[in-house]
Amino acid sequence: MASYSSRVRADIARWLQAGLIDAPTADALTRDVEANQRRSLSFGSILAMMAALLFGAAVLIFVAANWEAIPRLARVAALFAIIIAGYVGGAVLKARDHAALGEALWIVAAAAFGGSIALIGQMYHLSGDEASALITWGAGTALAAVALRSNPLTVAAVGIADAWLVLTGFDYFRHTEFPHLFVVMAIVLFAISFWTRSQVARHLIVLSIIFYLVLLVIHYDTLQVAIPLVVASALLFAAAIFAAGPVDRLVQLGGRLPLHALIGFLTGLAMTQLELADESNNGGFAIASAIALAGIVAAIVLGGRESRGLRWAAYAGFAFELAIIYVVMLQSMLDTAGFFLAAAVLLGILAFVILRIERRMRAPSAEGAAA
Repeated sequence: MASYSSRVRADIARWLQAGLIDAPTADALTRDVEANQRRSLSFGSILAMMAALLFGAAVLIFVAANWEAIPRLARVAALFAIIIAGYVGGAVLKARDHAALGEALWIVAAAAFGGSIALIGQMYHLSGDEASALITWGAGTALAAVALRSNPLTVAAVGIADAWLVLTGFDYFRHTEFPHLFVVMAIVLFAISFWTRSQVARHLIVLSIIFYLVLLVIHYDTLQVAIPLVVASALLFAAAIFAAGPVDRLVQLGGRLPLHALIGFLTGLAMTQLELADESNNGGFAIASAIALAGIVAAIVLGGRESRGLRWAAYAGFAFELAIIYVVMLQSMLDTAGFFLAAAVLLGILAFVILRIERRMRAPSAEGAAA
């Protein structure tokens, strides 16, 4: 981001010297670049967050290791002191324009809050289970994110919710119900992300919803989830392409909704194909495979120019389709060599098309640079 900001500042100076913009416009553009640079996640900020997590883990491990040697009142006081010092100290640092260090202290406080739940619950033999502790930890972190309007704390709350989803979905907590509550969590956290201006959290929530639907299919073994996911993803992709401006202003995903929609579309079709992958349902499997391939081509044509990530997701989807079609159809094909020949021809045609598409998508940028 720093190099980008430097290039933009140089361009602004060049535009001002060439008379393309006036001095007030140049000053306004420079202030906007500086403001966005301060909000960006720099390498130093990432290191500060990692150091904060390690520090929080070290403190909690130290307290846990010496748990029996520390008086009970001192234990509780120490844990609350870490939480209060983290949140208050982070707020002070952020008010003094040390945003990275302030957010790092907030992460320490959130980690200490999670550790406190486990240690105090063990000390006072409080009733409850690990799943309830994770929900409490996530709720507390989300509340702190709202109060402090913190982007990293919002991401942390989403991460805790995802951990609860994974552990509960795979029955790690022993005979727990399916985590339908995650839908409510996702809606609440998605709303919070607008207040805290956390686009990263919104991306994680969308991907987490797709994973939740995968767990739903695994748990109930039904097409009643996979097929609606395909249809809804296709509709979202169409809306994000043909009404890009209004849709992105609504969801604020930085123009990446088509990528998420394509991932949901391919995921739903993959689950559908796996469900139909037997000899008695080859007709349904073939239809699902044809829809997947057509969707991949449509995604590249309609949205590939604007998103390299979307193109790579489409290419990965095609590779998966080729593999699953081969595995499923091999048993019913008399001539394996003929299948390989047909696959090679199809792969060659697709490679040719992809190369042409990539060349055409690079052409406008090359012409703009030449101009």
